[in-house]
Amino acid sequence: MVISKALYSSRSEEWATPQAFFDKLDAEFHFDCDMAATAENAKSAAFVTKEIDALSPRNNWRDFGRVLWCNPPYGRGIGEWFACARGAAARGCTVVMLAHARTDTRWWHEHVQGIASEVRFVKGRLRFGNGKQSAPFPSAVIVYRPK
Repeated sequence: MVISKALYSSRSEEWATPQAFFDKLDAEFHFDCDMAATAENAKSAAFVTKEIDALSPRNNWRDFGRVLWCNPPYGRGIGEWFACARGAAARGCTVVMLAHARTDTRWWHEHVQGIASEVRFVKGRLRFGNGKQSAPFPSAVIVYRPK
């Protein structure tokens, strides 16, 4: 089996959520908005693109809805996405995040471990976007509920 070197590189930080995986979560949570999308991979009718910049201080995530979906870019700035999700939960939103389960990282310990309302580890490896192979990392669904 040949595994694409791109899966292990930083060539792309974007991993398009598998539709069937999203659909199960959407049936449970009924998302209002996809907070990290492109026009090609958005999972909700309402979505936020790089141009809108969900991380900008001028954007209050609550303005986008009460139940938010976010599969953030998996780069070095991922902790900022989790900080915004926590802030949105503090303002009354439910935010459901999909991320690689990097339990040894600073962002995981600062924003997930012992802080998130719920962590669901995904069984097996997800196949993102139109990928022919599964991701080389485990994933987790992290839920922040209003306090």
